[in-house]
Amino acid sequence: MPRNSSVACIAYSGKKILIARRKFGGDMGGRWEFPGGKVEPDETDVCAAVREFKEEFGIDVKIGGYICETEFEHGGKKSVLRAYEVFVPHDGIEKPYALSEHLEYKWADLAEIEKLNFVDSDMKLYPSVKDYIMSKNGTRKQS
Repeated sequence: MPRNSSVACIAYSGKKILIARRKFGGDMGGRWEFPGGKVEPDETDVCAAVREFKEEFGIDVKIGGYICETEFEHGGKKSVLRAYEVFVPHDGIEKPYALSEHLEYKWADLAEIEKLNFVDSDMKLYPSVKDYIMSKNGTRKQS
């Protein structure tokens, strides 16, 4: 049985990462997440990530490397969620992003993410995403 596939888009600057809060409604309404979404049957992960950012934030992004993946179950269906590094053209502060699926967005410190009401599937990615960002910044993981 084929699994559903989704992408999580990890845009970061230093130790801050772009996160967004979903509109209210549905299972995950009002919760924070890494931007991204479902991969359509006819598209690659990279195409899905570019499309999702265009639809949800109104910006064109460049996709970097693969970071990690996890599996989760939602509505009785098994899915795989893969995270990719994403490069945004600007920080959305002076020139706000045009949101279609979210109430708000912000650049959050890595430590802050653990304290927010984050969607479960993205939290499964969080330890690997944190390690990836820390390694890119040249800091070692604390044991």
